[in-house]
Amino acid sequence: MKRTNLGASAGVRLVGLAAVPVLVLCGACGSGDDGGSGKQDGAIADVPDAPAASASNGEGGPSTRPAGKSAFYDAQTRYVQCMRAKGGYKDFPDPKLSGYLDWAKVNAIGAQPGRNDGIKGGRNGVCVTELQAAMNAEPKRDEQKAYESMLAHAQCMRDHGVAKFANPTMSGGNAQPGGDPDPVSRSIDTESPSYKQARKACESKLLDGLDGMQ
Repeated sequence: MKRTNLGASAGVRLVGLAAVPVLVLCGACGSGDDGGSGKQDGAIADVPDAPAASASNGEGGPSTRPAGKSAFYDAQTRYVQCMRAKGGYKDFPDPKLSGYLDWAKVNAIGAQPGRNDGIKGGRNGVCVTELQAAMNAEPKRDEQKAYESMLAHAQCMRDHGVAKFANPTMSGGNAQPGGDPDPVSRSIDTESPSYKQARKACESKLLDGLDGMQ
């Protein structure tokens, strides 16, 4: 699967959004329990988390635009505004100051009964245009660091009991997420307590913007 722009899932995957480019979050295939093709794990530099964005103001967008933020932040803000006003998610969270979505909060909303179907792109895809614009505005990523981060996360998930969590791969110079070996016929129960515990334990392994990818 080709890398797209925009950070995405923990438990929620973009494969649910048919016929549109998915977030970078979409689970891609690795090779299985022993890790898919790819490089060996290496040291990963710590990257400080971006501070939380300002409190939201209900249906509208973030209440203030942080000074000097990028076109990526602006594009994500427009996506958030659409999700609140038209997409059916009035409580959709502000983007982080980095511009990336806060996937812990997004996934918590999607985990609520009946609220998963439109969590990526809005109900009936009404915010797909804004979603794609945000994806296109994401700054270029260091693919080697992204690969190493996802590899460390995949190994952590297996260490915490998710034995089938596959490694990421590198394809054409782009990091391809790991996760469920077969996203179409899933073999990992992302709703199980053990999976959620593993996600929590391993979330720090993913660099900012990768937390929705695998």
